[in-house]
Formats: sequence, C-alpha cells, structure tokens
Amino acid sequence: MKALISVSDKTGIVELARDLHALGVGLISTGGTAKLLAEQGLPVTEVAEVTGFPEMLDGRVKTLHPKVHGGLLARRDTPEHMAALKAHNIDTIDLLIVNLYPFEATVAKPGCTLADAIENIDIGGPAMVRSAAKNWKDVGIVTDASQYADVMAELKANGKLSDKLRFALSVAAFNRISQYDGAISNYLSSVNFEAEKLSEEYVPERAQFSGQFNEQYVKVQDLRYGENSHQQAAWYRDLAPAAGSLATGVQLQGKELSYNNIADADAAWECVKSFDTTACVIIKHANPCGVAVGANPLEAYSKAFQTDPTSAFGGIIAFNRPVDKAAAEAVSKQFVEVLMAPDFSAEALEVFKSKVNVRLMKIALPANYGDVRNALETKRVGSGLLLQSADNHELALADLKIVTVKQPTPEELNDLLFAWKVAKFVKSNAIVFCKNGMTMGVGAGQMSRLDSARIASIKAEAAKLSLQNTVVASDAFFPFRDGLDVVVDAGATCVAQPGGSMRDQEVIDAANERGVAMVFTGVRHFRH
Repeated sequence: MKALISVSDKTGIVELARDLHALGVGLISTGGTAKLLAEQGLPVTEVAEVTGFPEMLDGRVKTLHPKVHGGLLARRDTPEHMAALKAHNIDTIDLLIVNLYPFEATVAKPGCTLADAIENIDIGGPAMVRSAAKNWKDVGIVTDASQYADVMAELKANGKLSDKLRFALSVAAFNRISQYDGAISNYLSSVNFEAEKLSEEYVPERAQFSGQFNEQYVKVQDLRYGENSHQQAAWYRDLAPAAGSLATGVQLQGKELSYNNIADADAAWECVKSFDTTACVIIKHANPCGVAVGANPLEAYSKAFQTDPTSAFGGIIAFNRPVDKAAAEAVSKQFVEVLMAPDFSAEALEVFKSKVNVRLMKIALPANYGDVRNALETKRVGSGLLLQSADNHELALADLKIVTVKQPTPEELNDLLFAWKVAKFVKSNAIVFCKNGMTMGVGAGQMSRLDSARIASIKAEAAKLSLQNTVVASDAFFPFRDGLDVVVDAGATCVAQPGGSMRDQEVIDAANERGVAMVFTGVRHFRH
C-alpha cells in the first residue's frame, strides 16, 4: 500500500505519516513535505524519483505526470487498466493526503497583491484530488486534518478503508474543490484590473460585488417541512459561521426546530444582540412583539411581555444574558416555541425539564457580540438573487438632528435610540412606541404607515398600556403629516424619523404646531 502526501498545512502530518509507516504503508511526498518527513526520520520517496522528472518552475510542475495520475486513476478491477500500469512501470497509489495552497487566507490579508493571489492558486493539488476522488472505490482521498483520526482508525482495525469512508472522503474532496474554485472565482471576478499598474506589488481595487457570486453552505439538518406543510426544506450554515450566530447554537432540549422556528429565532437573536445591556426580545412571525431592557433577565422579560401578551403566545424569546431561575419560572408560565440565551443556569434548566416540547437553544456570545454580524444579505427572486450589504448601521446620539422648536429631554433621547434599534427589526412600514426602555406598541408590515401607526395604538390599548409621554420611531419618513398626527394623538411627545421627504417641512411644521419634539436620523431601516 502506498500513500502520496503533499500538504500546505502540515498540522498533524508527521504523526499521521509515522502511523502510516508503522502499518507498512510506503510514503511518497513532494518538496517541503518530503523534507519535513525525512527530517523526522521517516523513509520517504520524493515524487521526482517516482516520475523520473524533476520538480520545475518553482514547484508549479511536480505531480502533473502520468506516473502520479495513472497510479490514482487506474481501476483495480479493470484488467486493461492494470495491464497499462504494468506496461508503463506505474505503481498504484492507494491513499492521497493533500490540502491546497492557502488561497482564501492569502486574499483575505489586507494589501494582498494580485501576484500573491495568483501564486496561491493550486494546480497540481486539485488535479490530484479530483483524480483520487473520482476513483474513490480504490483510492482514499484525505483533504483535511480532521479526517486523519477516522482514516487511521479504520486502517489499524481492518488494514484498509471501508467503501463507506472512501465515498464520504470523496464527497468531502469534491466539496473542498468546489469551495476552492468558488473562492478563486469570487476574487478574480471582483478585481478591477488596471494593466498600466501591473507589477509584483500591484494591489488591485476590488468591486464590493464580484462578477460571479459563489456561495458555499453546509447542511445542518433536513427539516420536517418548510414554511407550510406541503413544502420541503433544509437548514444550511456558512462554511465558517460567525461566533455568536444562530448557526453556532446548541439545542439543549425540545422538539426539532422547524423552518419557521429558525427564521423567527434568527430575527429574535439578531435583535437582542443589538443591545449591550440586559435585554429580552419576543418575536412572532418575524416581528418583535415585545422588546425591553432591564436590570436583570426577569425584569427585561416582564417588560417585554407586557407590550403584547396576546401575540407573545407561541412566540420566540431571546435573551442576551444567561437565563436564571427567576426568568425561567416567569417564561415557563407562557406558551413559548423557542427560548434562546447565551447560557442557562442549572436551576433554569430544571424549570423546563417537564416542558419537553420547549426548544431551548444555547448560543455562546463572544465579548464583542454586538459587532459580529452577517456582512451580506441575500434574497431569492425569480431566476435570480438580490445581494446587498447587511443593514448594520448603528445610530449614535450625535447622529440625531433635532428639527423642531421643542428639544427632546435626555430620557427621551435614550428611549429614541432604544426605539430605533427595535424599529430596524420590524417589518415595514414600522412604527414603534417606547418608554423607559420598553416597547409600548408596535405597528408592523402594513402597506400604509398611517395604518401601522393606528395598529400600534390599538395594540397598546389592548395591552392596557398608556402611550402618554412615549417616544416613537418610524423606520422611514412620514410622507404626510397624518401619520404624525396619529402618534401624537395617541400620546407621543417625541418622534424619530429618517427625514428626506419632499414634505419634510410640512411634517416639521405639524410637529411644532402639536408641541412635540422631532429628530431626523438621516437613515432609514426598510425591512421587507
């Protein structure tokens, strides 16, 4: 049995080669890998000895040879193949261990030159990987150090790899080649090439959106059904999910997550992550129906629940702080589909032990969790894809432009910033009443901003909450004064809106007439 080893990342390779040698596997290797193994006292044959042809062109050509690819591609069950190998003095290669030049890591470095990017495009590695992966019935192809343990376990136990493992390794190999080629395509098709600047030090400008967009995801699980029971669905995650994102979560108990659970859980989690103080978010059908900050999780939850107890039934709840026993006991009194938090105390877990259908999700948050967000957002349209940078804009107090005679109080300004955070996660048209770090009424997803304002008032009334002396955030400008009049009639004394309407002055005049304060944010938060 022979193994060809050619790795860029040499993590664990000496130990693997030593184990292979102990099993009597002959070692073939290239360049730096061969040198490393020889230095460790392992008997290794360089590829140049196998091919009878020296490595050349600074190592660009070393494995592109019939004695390598013939040994990988020959079918052992085809007499003609084996006769051809014998006629040309080619030995079979039974195990290929390859990882590729670090193209993705290279182009991610600030100031990466075009020359460095091109030099880190692997040619021989992917060619060998494809050959071995195609001939999976006879050749094991190892493309990642995480696979070493499984390979060695089977070789030590059985002296060979099972069909099941060889096929799984082949699938992983083709997946890796797809990811690699996709990364190269994304990079090269984003380069704004300027021939007159071409040199070894040339760092090209790159378009934000590449000419071809290649995304890669890994399936987390098949789902029972999609948005509706007649639809099929699966959940996928990024190749390298960001710390603190939903895809990194661990389900501690409860039924399997559904398509709608996951969509709503993501909305809740992203919203609660936008607060740097203890917060609770309750989501229903992708809209916040209650959001609040508090001194502890119990207070935050109690305030959030008051906003709309009816809609909170069967909702998704997220905390940005560990859930303790007191918060767990309060939440357990309502019907909740999914409860998420960075952690749960042992007492909190005990509270939910009898509620076996409640899905508990633990999602560890990094220290800088407010800064860890998706950079891009996608939306499928007929035979196409919309791609945009994510709405990660954070509004600061200094960004607010006061446009009315009446000035907001410090308390109103704090509540405006809170309301604006919430409005970003409410479907347009969004109207959010807040007071004392708590949502008091939310109007979402209406075709008319006027209707959203009315619905927010209706919901507050149903929850027996007074909107007197509240602040209001509107995710986009008021096109007419009527929307402003509705929120002021309901009790609002201060309003935040983006501004930018041709009738801004009319709305400002209305605010002055009604004796309320108004600030312009300069940005809008449409969420469709």
